[in-house]
Amino acid sequence: MTAAADSARPVEPGVLPRRSFLQGEQAQGLALISPTFLYALILLLLPILVVIAHSFWTQDYLTIDRTLTLENYREALTEPMYRDLLMRSMAISFAVSVATVLLAYPVAYFISFHGGRHKNLWLFIIMVPFWTSYLLRVMAWKVILGYQGVLNTGLVGVGIIDEPSNAFLYNTTAVVIALTHAWAAFAILPIYVALEKVDRSLLEAARDLGDGPVRTFLRVTLPLSMPGVIAALLIVMIPTVGDYVTPRLVGGTEGVMIANAIQAQFGRAANWPLGAALSVTTMVAVSAMALVAVFILRAAARLAR
Repeated sequence: MTAAADSARPVEPGVLPRRSFLQGEQAQGLALISPTFLYALILLLLPILVVIAHSFWTQDYLTIDRTLTLENYREALTEPMYRDLLMRSMAISFAVSVATVLLAYPVAYFISFHGGRHKNLWLFIIMVPFWTSYLLRVMAWKVILGYQGVLNTGLVGVGIIDEPSNAFLYNTTAVVIALTHAWAAFAILPIYVALEKVDRSLLEAARDLGDGPVRTFLRVTLPLSMPGVIAALLIVMIPTVGDYVTPRLVGGTEGVMIANAIQAQFGRAANWPLGAALSVTTMVAVSAMALVAVFILRAAARLAR
């Protein structure tokens, strides 16, 4: 009786009923993201903090001297070899990002606007090759670009070159080609998602107002799909700087990147503090490059409108 009377009691005007925090939408959302947040905190943030801490220490033979110092950063920033490797890595990363986006955008555009009911099939076909091992795909490029590889054999067969050439493998170009192929699918998907969100009625309105296909694309489609382009650029740009497998397999001496130097410091050289300083320096440099790229793309999108 009392419980029924309490439940039927009217709420006074201006007084909101009490609501348990655990029953709110924010609490439900927090419960959903908590496992992912804890995973990121434990397995991503903590290792980064450990690396940053190591970068201020020094290696004393087989032990680490925990006396704080900036000597590792001085060597990482002033040593010509490390500075050149960092600049080369950023240039390769930028080239791979631009090449991947330029190749991925037409594919995503075709699937979104001309795929019809077979869109999922096209996406499946694109993703199938990437189910194989990353190492196998890089090794396949050695077969394609090698001295007796598919590319040289084809060029000799059609008479473009007289004899096989070593110019296609063990250089920066080979690294750019292999990385562009390796990250193509990761660029296609975000661009495709962005293109799918473009309101088709806006395109019809642009055509009704007299804009041709090129002008409609530049003023409507491209600016609206720019979030996908930016996402694709960042997805490709950030990891490629830290890739050391591809340069080691197809880069040769000309394609060595900063990640190979970092791996050597954590491996054969056993100088973890210097490797940590190189890692932090690379992380800061690629973050700055990514921010500049995002700023330029957003400015270009605003100008296109």
